[in-house]
Amino acid sequence: MFVKIVNTPIQPDQVISQAKSQDSGCVVTYVGLIRDISHDKPVKSVEYLDTDGQAESRLKKLAEEIQQKFPVNNLAMCHRVGELKVGDINIVFAFACGHRQEGFAACSYAVDKFKEAMPTAKKEAYLDGNVNTQW
Repeated sequence: MFVKIVNTPIQPDQVISQAKSQDSGCVVTYVGLIRDISHDKPVKSVEYLDTDGQAESRLKKLAEEIQQKFPVNNLAMCHRVGELKVGDINIVFAFACGHRQEGFAACSYAVDKFKEAMPTAKKEAYLDGNVNTQW
């Protein structure tokens, strides 16, 4: 298992390499991007903050939950903190499984859970000057 919070650009191929295993038939991957519209407003930037220094441990708990619920041979999860611009990668999840159905199920579950209870605080800045914060 590879779980990391970083403040530099994420290289998806490196995350996939961390997940690959010889006993797996696939690595299902999710790459999250900062989009240009959110809440019907043009986005300037999104900032992710690890306000209490516990983001990596919260992400690791999610990884452990996934390993308990799904037949995952290995996994890698990486989330970027700091200020990101439109088009930047904010998360890469990779799940090595025996079969694609298991990998897709684990990946879908992981993304949904991540969105429900993000390990970091999120601050979206819009081109109109407004800001939306989720702590």
